[in-house]
Amino acid sequence: MSHAGTWSDSVCETDCVSICYDDNLILVCENKSWNEALSFCRKHYRDLVSVPTEQVQHWVKMIGQNASTPHVWLGLNYSCKLHFWFWLDGTIVGMEEEARECRGKGAIQSGEEQSWVVLHETEKLNFICSKCG
Repeated sequence: MSHAGTWSDSVCETDCVSICYDDNLILVCENKSWNEALSFCRKHYRDLVSVPTEQVQHWVKMIGQNASTPHVWLGLNYSCKLHFWFWLDGTIVGMEEEARECRGKGAIQSGEEQSWVVLHETEKLNFICSKCG
């Protein structure tokens, strides 16, 4: 959505048409592991997306519907030492599910159900980057 309040398509660097939220969130239609996605976002944009508010969650779910994979990586990480989930922006998440073998990372389903899921970090998925802090 533009600042004028209109919807527009935007072409990703990967030739994938996606929806951008306020020129801040971008769906990258490349299949990468969580760590590869993190490196890509930090090199080309800012970071994997953090979802600290319901408004951002709404836009992440909308953008995720355009993914070519059944799930989409987000910037949701698990601290094995402290046993809690947190967004890459530092926001702590009140999610009780522990990551299996400390290799679990947070993603969202890209279909209609749009549930949060924990997947092994080596799975290759599309992902959402944020362009600014």
